[in-house]
Amino acid sequence: MIRVVDLKKRYGTFEAVKGVSFEVSKGDFFGFLGPNGAGKTTVMKIMSCLSTPTEGSVQIFGMDVNTHPSDIKAKIGMVAQDNNLDPDFTVLENLLVYAGYYGIKRKDSLPKAMELLSFVDLADRKNDKIQSLSGGMLRRLQIARSLINSPEILIMDEPTTGLDPHSRRNLWEKLSVLREQTGMTMLLTTHYMEEAQSLCSRVAIMDLGKIVTVDSPAHLIELHGGTLEDVYLKLTGRPLDA
Repeated sequence: MIRVVDLKKRYGTFEAVKGVSFEVSKGDFFGFLGPNGAGKTTVMKIMSCLSTPTEGSVQIFGMDVNTHPSDIKAKIGMVAQDNNLDPDFTVLENLLVYAGYYGIKRKDSLPKAMELLSFVDLADRKNDKIQSLSGGMLRRLQIARSLINSPEILIMDEPTTGLDPHSRRNLWEKLSVLREQTGMTMLLTTHYMEEAQSLCSRVAIMDLGKIVTVDSPAHLIELHGGTLEDVYLKLTGRPLDA
């Protein structure tokens, strides 16, 4: 599904990503772990066709992100780190307007939107403005919106940051059910080791723009001992919030 080879990204003289390579297979739940500034979000933006590589190759569905961005965007869903829902629209309108960007007709998007709102337990809030929603509800709405085009890949940048433990676990449950029901390929960045260990089939540990290792959480713990956070600290020597 995804093949990244020697990816580099520079902003002026600053090299944010320093030649990373990895592959993601269909049905994987792939996590990026690392402190602030490790390059995780930059890699996600490039895979989402929101930024272009400086060097290297990024292919998704066998298509290059430089030459087929529109075709790739049509088949992926994106949950941004920040809340980018439209405050002028209701919960339901946020989904319907977003569906329009994909050329989905209202007669098709309305039942799909209601199905998604039911899935994230927001159907009873469909006519509410988003200012009335809690942080957990907003995140669930962002996920519902990202699924309106029935994507084959879902990309999430720190989807549970700022949520209380109950809301975080609720979101984990929704993502696990979604993956089980659809076989969807998922990628996320996170600072929460418990989240990565619970959800991810494989993780890439990043530091200073490079990938230190790619493996399953269970195998990393087996190799290095302790918890996944212990493994991270051992391999990077830096705290996650550095």
